[in-house]
Amino acid sequence: MPISVWRSIAIIIAVAVTIFFTRLIPFLFFPKGKEVPPVIQYLGKVLPPAVIGMLVIYCLKGVSFASVSHWVPEFIAVAVVIVLHVWKRNNLLSIGVGTVLYMFLVQVVFVVV
Repeated sequence: MPISVWRSIAIIIAVAVTIFFTRLIPFLFFPKGKEVPPVIQYLGKVLPPAVIGMLVIYCLKGVSFASVSHWVPEFIAVAVVIVLHVWKRNNLLSIGVGTVLYMFLVQVVFVVV
């Protein structure tokens, strides 16, 4: 079903305004020179690892151990991501290489017929 031009423009404006205000709000609540509350500092330290942990669990929740081709690609990709991240400390590199490796493994090496 095609969307009209005016509806597309309305969607673009709504998304742009939403993004603008979500980027603006922290500067309004925490202006330069004002100390950030300890609870916000704590959340800034613990939330990123917690979110990454939830994403890992979500990504691996459907892994089946019924046959080798169902769990070995995931295991190899996760191991490579861990090693790369510990070695290089680069999120983009470790996640990108892990994703490409996983896609290669499931489409070329561990092809399930």
